[in-house]
This record gives sequence, C-alpha cells and structure tokens, in this order.
Amino acid sequence: MTLIAKQPYIKVEREMTSVGKSYIEDDRILYMYEDRIASKHHEFPIEKVWDMSYRQVDGKGGLLYLHTSKGVMVYTVKDSPEDFIKVFKEIIKKQ
Repeated sequence: MTLIAKQPYIKVEREMTSVGKSYIEDDRILYMYEDRIASKHHEFPIEKVWDMSYRQVDGKGGLLYLHTSKGVMVYTVKDSPEDFIKVFKEIIKKQ
C-alpha cells in the first residue's frame, strides 16, 4: 500500500548510570498507509484504529493518542499532528 502521511514522534528513555540519570530522545516516525498505521514496534489495521486525538503540553508539542481495539497508544510529538489526524479522519469517512 501507498504511504499517505507520516508524523514524527519521540520516545524518551531514562538511563541510570553510576553518575546519575539521563534522558535519551529517540526520534521515530509514525507511518499512515491506506490500510494501516505503523510505528517502530507496532502496527494497527486502519479499521482497528477508532479515533485519534491530540493534547498540547507546555505550549509546544504534546501527546498524540491513538484509540485502538488494543487500547490507547500514546506518542510524544514535538509538533502538532493536526494534518496527520485530518488525513486519518478522511480515510475513516470513506470506509
């Protein structure tokens, strides 16, 4: 299937060392195809994604929520996923 949209997100991991703790940001991308949405470790058939929502945090970036049949998946985004959500809603409307 053809790639329709993509949304950058970050995975923040905490690392503990003998000196202290540090946070590591791993840049990743959420891919939307006509039939599925895929992240680095998860893939959801589009018919199993019921909704998407976004909550802004601290004035920049925020949390993208994928409401799926397996539960709610949360992705930390630096930029608004408004366009990504809009494309998703258009796909759902066609089905």
